[in-house]
Amino acid sequence: MLKKIAIGLLAVVAIVLGLATTKPNEFAVTRTITIKAPPDKIMPLIADFHNWAQWSYWETLDPKMVRTFEGPASGKGAVYGWKGDSKVGQGRMEVVEVQPASALIKLDFKDPVESNNMTEFTLTPEGDATKVTWNMKGPMPFISKIMAVFVDMDKMIGPDFEKGLAGMKAAAEKAPQV
Repeated sequence: MLKKIAIGLLAVVAIVLGLATTKPNEFAVTRTITIKAPPDKIMPLIADFHNWAQWSYWETLDPKMVRTFEGPASGKGAVYGWKGDSKVGQGRMEVVEVQPASALIKLDFKDPVESNNMTEFTLTPEGDATKVTWNMKGPMPFISKIMAVFVDMDKMIGPDFEKGLAGMKAAAEKAPQV
């Protein structure tokens, strides 16, 4: 009987490992929203980490979260660090590049799981509105591939992006338009 259980467990492990090998080497999560504001009213919400409290969903999860800011106030080289409870963990973001219609941010998580990802915001004018696309990509080491057999990154993080973009829309649309 124990032999059959052991063989069954080994088979399950082999199947999970086999499925993990079929997962991609990189993950990507993308969400888009249309905001009734021009790109130059939206980009400051992204390129200045001091403004993330106005719209980022994660900013609301831990009221005691410790935030640090380094480098320039906004734009290339601006750095935002945070340390919070288990809901927000610990990490660091740095603006790597800012253009009028895009921003590239390096995102390094230290806790709960160490990872290094890139986030890009793209702003596409559409008449009197702007289509904002938020994309995050990162490597999928084998342990992440095993986790991906059970948990889909897009389904796990995507709803948080949607909440953040809804917050960005509210913040940008209430801001006075010039």
